[in-house]
Amino acid sequence: MLRALLCFVVSFALLPSALVAKPNLLVITTDDMSCDSVGVYGCKLKDTTPHMDRLAAQSLRFNYAHTVVGNCMPSRNVMWSGKYPHNNRIEGFQSITKESKNYPVLGDLMKDAGYFTGIRHKVSHSTPYSPFPWDLVLGDEKHDDAKNAASWGKAATTGIEAAKKAGKPFCLLLNIADPHKPFYAEGKKGETIPDKNVPSKVFTPEEVPVPGFLPDDPVVRKELSHYYSSVRRADDGVGAILAALKDSGEDENTIIIFLSDHGMPLPFAKTQLYHHSTRTPLMIRWPGVTQPGGVDDEHLISTVDLLPTILDMLGIASPGGFDGSSFAAVLKGEKQPQRTMIFKEHNENSGGQNTPMRAVQTKDMVYIFSPWSNGTRIMTGATNGTATCRQMRVLAKTNEQIAARIDLFDHRVPEEAYDVCYDPDALTNLIAKPEHAAQVAVLEKAMEDWMVKTNDPLLEVFRHRDDPAVREKLMQQLEGKQMTKKERIAAKQAAKMQSRPATKPDSFIALVVPESVTPGQKATVRLTHHFPAALGEKPVQVTLKGGDNSRIQRKEVKARGDGIIEVTFDIPATLPEDKAIFAALVGTTIKDTLQHLQAKPVPVVAK
Repeated sequence: MLRALLCFVVSFALLPSALVAKPNLLVITTDDMSCDSVGVYGCKLKDTTPHMDRLAAQSLRFNYAHTVVGNCMPSRNVMWSGKYPHNNRIEGFQSITKESKNYPVLGDLMKDAGYFTGIRHKVSHSTPYSPFPWDLVLGDEKHDDAKNAASWGKAATTGIEAAKKAGKPFCLLLNIADPHKPFYAEGKKGETIPDKNVPSKVFTPEEVPVPGFLPDDPVVRKELSHYYSSVRRADDGVGAILAALKDSGEDENTIIIFLSDHGMPLPFAKTQLYHHSTRTPLMIRWPGVTQPGGVDDEHLISTVDLLPTILDMLGIASPGGFDGSSFAAVLKGEKQPQRTMIFKEHNENSGGQNTPMRAVQTKDMVYIFSPWSNGTRIMTGATNGTATCRQMRVLAKTNEQIAARIDLFDHRVPEEAYDVCYDPDALTNLIAKPEHAAQVAVLEKAMEDWMVKTNDPLLEVFRHRDDPAVREKLMQQLEGKQMTKKERIAAKQAAKMQSRPATKPDSFIALVVPESVTPGQKATVRLTHHFPAALGEKPVQVTLKGGDNSRIQRKEVKARGDGIIEVTFDIPATLPEDKAIFAALVGTTIKDTLQHLQAKPVPVVAK
C-alpha cells in the first residue's frame, strides 16, 4: 500500500506542468497612501487598517520597500514594465502610442501565458498606451463609484467569474481609489461635506497623528482626519476584495501582492522623492511559499523589481530587457545580499512641468539631486492646492521655521541628504556637513554608476552638478520642449480621436447659448440634435462650467431623431473668472462619446 502511494506521489510530481493548475495573481493597490498609515507599519492611529493588518499576518511583509516615483502614472508604469521612467518613456502623464511601444508589460506577458486579465480604476495610468487590450475592464473610469468600498468586492467577484467562464487563471489589478483626493467628506476648500460612501470608522482631527514633515495645526489636523478616514475606507475595500476571493474558492490558489503607488497627497510626500514619498507597504502572500506573518528587515526592494519577480513566481519565461531584477528567491527564504540600495526618479508632474530629480536610498541615508533648482524656479504639483499647503503659507508669514519649509518646498536646493534612521521626515539637510561627506560620496558614486548602467539622460548634468550653468542649460532644453496646457489638452484629444472608430460621425448636436448670464438667475441653452434612425435614443450630457473649466452642474437628456431640447440651469451667485461655459457630449462619458463640443465662454453680467 505504501509503495503504491509513493508511486502515485512520484507520478504526480512528474506530470507535465500544463496539467497542474496555474496560480492566480491578484494585485491590490491603494492610491496615495503612505506606508506608515498602515497599522502593522507603525501607524500611531489605532484601527486604521484592520484588513491590511490581517493580510500582513498571512503574507511576507517588506519593511524596506519603495516605489520609484512619487506620482501615479509614472509609478504604476514602472511596476508593470520593469523599467525606469527614462527607459519606458512614461516620465509624466503623457501616454506613448501603441506603435511606438517596444517593450512588453504585465498585461502582454500574462495574456501570452494564458491568463485572463482584468483591471479596475487607474486603467489609463497602468499601461504606456491606452486603450490597452485587457480582457475585462471592471467599471467605467469616469462614472464608476470607485470610492464605494463594497463595490470592490463585487468587482473582484465579476473578474474571477469571468476568468472561470473563460477557463483561464486570472490576473486582476484592483486599484482602490482611496485615499486619493478628494478625501472622505472633504470639500474643495477643506470644509466637511456629505459623503454617501462612509468608511467603517471615521477619525476626528483631535485623534489623528501629524507627520513630522508637517506643522501641527487645526487646519492640517482637519485635512489629516479626512485622509485617515479615507485610509480606513481603502481598508474596507481591501476587506471586500479578500472576502470575495475567499467566497470564490480560489483563495488557496491565488498569489496576492499588496502595495501603495506612493505617499500621501500632502506637501513633502506625494510628487517628491523623500523617504515618506516613496516608502510603500509591500506585502506578498504566495501560498505554500511565503511564511505567514513573516517580516523582511534585510532587503531593500524597489517596485521596478515587481514584474520580473512575478514572472519568476508564475514560471513565465522572462523576455529580458528589464531594469529591475527578480526577488522571488527572497520570497522563498533565501538572501540577496546585493539589495542594499534603491534608486528613485521624478520627471514631470500631472500638469506637465518638468522638474527632474534623482535619488538613491539605503537603510541609513537618502541622497536627492534636483538640477531644476536655481533659487527662483518654483516647483508646482498635486499638493500645492491642499488645505494643508495653503495653511502653511499663512503660517509662514509669522513663523520663520515654517517659512523656511515653504521656501524649500517651492524652490528646493540642488542637493539634499538625510539620515532616514533618525530623520525620516527629512528636516535636516546633511549635504554640507563635513562629518557626513564620506557617506554622501558613496551615494553619489552609486548614483553615477546607476545612471551609466540605465543610460540616464541626466548623467552628464549629474557629473557637472556643481556647475549652475550646466544645470540651467538642461532646464532651458527641457522647458523648450515642454508643452503648454493648451498643447497637452490638444494632444490628449488627438490620442482619444485616434482610439475611436473612424466611422463615427461627428455632427449629431449643436448648442445655442445665451449671450450672457446673470448670477442668481436661470439660463437656458438650446440643444439641436440630429440622430439617424439606426442610432435610436441617445443620452446627451449638457454641462455648465465656470470660466476655469470646473464643472458646476451636469444634466442628462434623452434625444431621438431630429429636434430641439431646452436645458435650463440655475446660475450660482459667483462663477470662477466671471464666465460661464456650456458644453455637451453624446453618450455617458468622454471616453465613449460620439461627439463632444464646448461653446465659447459667456460673460457674467450683474442685474
